[in-house]
Amino acid sequence: MPSTSEPILRVRVTARDADTLRALLRDARPDVGGRPHRSDDGTVAIDAYVTAEQAEALEREGVQVTPIEDATAVGRARQAEVGRGDRFAPADAVPRGLAAKE
Repeated sequence: MPSTSEPILRVRVTARDADTLRALLRDARPDVGGRPHRSDDGTVAIDAYVTAEQAEALEREGVQVTPIEDATAVGRARQAEVGRGDRFAPADAVPRGLAAKE
């Protein structure tokens, strides 16, 4: 499992055919998102979430790895959009319990 300091990248893994992609997924076992997509030219692609080092290890004959985005940065940006308070609490609610009262 990658350390939390290493960013996770979303990459598109494109293989020349389904058998090549199946072999890659069986051997490397990356964390994939969604289903494979077949192009008109016969190539098959799937998105994977890996570290930069793992992305390099996925590249081999018949396989191309294309970086799409830094999934760690995108996740942090989405988390920043989430509010911290309880929007359903009444305005005059008094905090209860042992936690720090803000």
